[in-house]
Amino acid sequence: MLLPRVRHLGPWSRRFPSSAPEDTMPLAHCTLATRDVAATAAFFQATLDWQPIDRPGNLLMGSAWLQIADDQELHLLEVADFEVSPFEREFGRHIAVTWPLEGFGSLRQRLAEHGAQLIDAERATPFQRFFFRDPNGYIFEVVESNHASETS
Repeated sequence: MLLPRVRHLGPWSRRFPSSAPEDTMPLAHCTLATRDVAATAAFFQATLDWQPIDRPGNLLMGSAWLQIADDQELHLLEVADFEVSPFEREFGRHIAVTWPLEGFGSLRQRLAEHGAQLIDAERATPFQRFFFRDPNGYIFEVVESNHASETS
């Protein structure tokens, strides 16, 4: 069974035309565990400009919800004994976001200033990209927005 293609939403990513079929399945949210919700939320606000939004009031743990793009959110949950997975790497588990190529330099600078470890890609692609490890240990890939497919 093939899954429908995902349309990238958000002000910086228009990978598929607005005429994409209505049966596309956008990613609603991603949830990350962290030992320090406030510090993690502040990191993403300062670096990627993901802004806080209202969250459910019935959570029994510290939490923060951040707006990534239209109808896309990052949910942060406080887990006291959280340990990052050893599979966080380019050829393992990571989260990929798109960003305008002309903003790569300033984004890399903001990430470094806020404690992210910048990581060069291991595999060559026909578009620009880089990785970073956030202060929790999660790996994020930043991909040039509006790039051509690797397979076309």
